[in-house]
Amino acid sequence: MNTKQRILDEALTLFAEKGYANVYVGQIAEAVGIKAPSLYKHYKSKQDIFNAILDEMKRRYDAQAGALNMNGNDAAADAQMFAGISEDELVKMGIGLFSYFLHDDYARRFRKMLTIEQFHNPELSQLYTRQYVDGPLSYQAMMFTMLTSGGILAGGDVNVMAIQFYAPIYMLLTLCDRHPEREAEAVKLIEQHIRQFNRNYQV
Repeated sequence: MNTKQRILDEALTLFAEKGYANVYVGQIAEAVGIKAPSLYKHYKSKQDIFNAILDEMKRRYDAQAGALNMNGNDAAADAQMFAGISEDELVKMGIGLFSYFLHDDYARRFRKMLTIEQFHNPELSQLYTRQYVDGPLSYQAMMFTMLTSGGILAGGDVNVMAIQFYAPIYMLLTLCDRHPEREAEAVKLIEQHIRQFNRNYQV
């Protein structure tokens, strides 16, 4: 891991442990084992480091989505893919994404940081909402719009469908953040949830 990557890694660890507002550039530099002026050769500010962490989060997510043969960002592209897969494949993809968000160290620490900061920092509170509520629900609603209009799924309020599909999965993710020993239980529930959802809305 090069110095630039180590800066991001150590910064994210500190943000997750202490909260973004309580971490200073000097502390990040110390954790990396360099002086602050050396850190500034790589990143201009703490905000610059944070922005780079966001970019790294997206890169990792895109790579994981690609490994599951999905786009992950383009609901139109993914709707076409989901229209042609079996229920077993749908379950495999759902559990794959759940496992990624639970176990990817970047995703886990980033979620922990935003969970802490949502009560202290209005900007990070808004980011939390975009990242874990509005963004996923918008993506799901768009995909369900295309799947229902294409006759793949039975019609319904797509916003309600999005909540029905996504909310239990995110709830179980946060449960496993607090109680990692319950992962097997959560995975089993997710499989049951996806199968029941699919059968409830099948045409």
